[in-house]
Amino acid sequence: MNDQPADNAAFRAALRREKIAARQALPDAERRRLDARVRAHLAGFLRGRPAGSFAFCWPIRGEVDCRPLAVQLLAAGWRAAMPVATAAARPLTFRAWTPDAPMATDAHGVPVPATVDCPCPEVLLIPLVAFDAAGYRLGYGGGYFDRTLAAQEPRPLAVGVGFDLCATASIRPGRHDIPLNAIATESGMRSVDAP
Repeated sequence: MNDQPADNAAFRAALRREKIAARQALPDAERRRLDARVRAHLAGFLRGRPAGSFAFCWPIRGEVDCRPLAVQLLAAGWRAAMPVATAAARPLTFRAWTPDAPMATDAHGVPVPATVDCPCPEVLLIPLVAFDAAGYRLGYGGGYFDRTLAAQEPRPLAVGVGFDLCATASIRPGRHDIPLNAIATESGMRSVDAP
């Protein structure tokens, strides 16, 4: 999904490097503390919804670890899945996840369940590299989540998951970027008034 003018693409690449480096520079104890706060906010947010299905990502490159939250939600009657990138420039597929699910790695080396595909969940917990006040997120640049959100009807609830340090004035969204519905960080939940 490269619909960016060259200066925006360069800006986003630099922003991506900056925010990933800042996230990875967090000391382990601080990351664990922040992770717990983000998960607590997400748990409170989801507790207000009927138990349904959700997807989360295996944490890579200093992302928030949502696995403890997933176990908590499973115990409350939710169904869990993880997204899987099966082909470039295509929407994600989803596979059922439980703590004892056999795991494999996708084409990007990310751990994913080695289980059967399942329908797109009702709630997607989407990792953030960066985000802005309009609810646009910057990921790793593959466009997988934007394609997935665009392909689903009805659209799942898209919740960005990250740290306050991921915030920026604008990610300079492209025409294919889809804003999130909400964002969870250690300081709380933010509803998004999408443009």
